[in-house]
Amino acid sequence: MPGMLAGKCFCGAVHYAVADSFAYAMNCHCSNCRRTTGSAFKPFAGIERDKLAVTQGQDTLLIYGDDEANDTHCRVCGSLLFSVVREGAFVHVAMGTLVDDPSIRPSRHIFVGSKAPWFTITDDLPQFQEYPTADS
Repeated sequence: MPGMLAGKCFCGAVHYAVADSFAYAMNCHCSNCRRTTGSAFKPFAGIERDKLAVTQGQDTLLIYGDDEANDTHCRVCGSLLFSVVREGAFVHVAMGTLVDDPSIRPSRHIFVGSKAPWFTITDDLPQFQEYPTADS
């Protein structure tokens, strides 16, 4: 049985727990991820939605979107904690909000076709112009 990982926002108003059993992890360079994080890309790890629970600060969440597709932030400090994706079945946890070290690491860069022109990818991970293909 996998262990649980703790995560929280910058100000500490929101805490969450997530199973250390992520299905995938990637670095997304799309313009939306760059804007929501204020960074060159968003490292995220994907997991079934029912494997993540907000353990503190449920009333301080700022949800941009609806129940099946949203970005979930802390209303106090603005930290992006996770995104609900895939018709509400999965969450993409912003890896920078994890307190504990997950066993998974990002395995690829996605949406490099729209990456920030001022950022250079310097690792050897596979790069995809948009979504990765089913066999990658």
